[in-house]
Amino acid sequence: MSLKPGMVLKASATVLFLFFLTGCADKVPPPTRQITLATQAIAQAESSGAFESAPMELKSARDKLSLAQRAMEKEDNLKAGRLADQAMIDANLAEAKARSAKSQKTVEELKENIRALREEVDRKVSP
Repeated sequence: MSLKPGMVLKASATVLFLFFLTGCADKVPPPTRQITLATQAIAQAESSGAFESAPMELKSARDKLSLAQRAMEKEDNLKAGRLADQAMIDANLAEAKARSAKSQKTVEELKENIRALREEVDRKVSP
């Protein structure tokens, strides 16, 4: 059986088309939404006082966001998305630690106020 030139051309075109479709299917869209969310999470952590309470987590979030932006520039969108997600998680942790530290400080202040009030009440009750 001999192959006709038209059949070879159609088969080649089909194979090229399939390669093209496969190449397109592997493309991951740029993670612009994840980058934006990570940026917002870092800003929120900073405004919550993470500079003082969670500096390591905040730095990790910033570093990962920077790496994500560089990966996106290189069109390594899968890596960029993962790094952006990690940056957001680190920023959320930094914010949680900052809020926890503020809450703990408030609790300590309330305990001190209660202690002072008890002393004052005891002084007034004692002759």
